[in-house]
Amino acid sequence: MTKKPFVGQSAIANGLLDLVHTDVCGPLSIPARGGFSYFITFTDDHSRYGYVYLMRYKSEAFGRFKEYRLEVENQTSRK
Repeated sequence: MTKKPFVGQSAIANGLLDLVHTDVCGPLSIPARGGFSYFITFTDDHSRYGYVYLMRYKSEAFGRFKEYRLEVENQTSRK
């Protein structure tokens, strides 16, 4: 029995911060300087510009997202 290929929806961002891709990586086998064992990436779909934040704990992810959003809003004068 064969399956038909998955036909997914393709979301296209029309502007900055309309669609943001994110990923959390860790724990790292050897922590970075400062005791950082995780990192999180944010990539804006429209501009393809990416940010990386180091974290000591995975639970810091939402706080880093808020930090990222504020930084991009301040740089682009967009809310």
